[in-house]
Amino acid sequence: TIRTFYKTGCRYLQFDDTSWGEFCDPDKRKAYEARGLDLDKIEKNYVKMINLALEAKPADMKITMHICRGNFRSTWFSSGGYEPIAEILFANCPVDGFFLEYDSERSGGFEPLRFIKDQTVVLGLITSKFPELEDKEAVKARIAEAAKYVPLVQLCLSPQCGFSSTEEGNIMTEEEQWAKVRLVVEIAREVWQDA
Repeated sequence: TIRTFYKTGCRYLQFDDTSWGEFCDPDKRKAYEARGLDLDKIEKNYVKMINLALEAKPADMKITMHICRGNFRSTWFSSGGYEPIAEILFANCPVDGFFLEYDSERSGGFEPLRFIKDQTVVLGLITSKFPELEDKEAVKARIAEAAKYVPLVQLCLSPQCGFSSTEEGNIMTEEEQWAKVRLVVEIAREVWQDA
């Protein structure tokens, strides 16, 4: 599939993955373990399969992964920080970048980013679920906090997910969505202009 996309002209491909978000959730981990599933083993095998697929990636193609935590009509389906998956995924999966949702306390802190190697990390600090605009200085402070674990030049900023992951979309108007995009651009210019 990767080679087919490449042949048709694709040079940037993004995997949207909901499994890793579930693997972060303490309640869902307990439920899986109660069913006799060894999540560490499953996660390692999952990374092996992703890496096998990445062997088909041509050198001039970028492939990234978005770890989705749910985005149906401004709702979510998983919580928990990235620590349970950080070493297995971040240190062993050579995608070019990770899009990580960090728009609420449900996503935990930035400490798991210490396992990032040379990948780009796109910080989803701006929520796509609600129209209220985030405080620019608070977002900049969170970027600075993330930069303690990953160099600023490897960090980017985005909404935490798309504005319409399903046909129903989120509870926002089109103009409210554009206001979020403009906020991302303003903050990015101010943070990375001289980086």
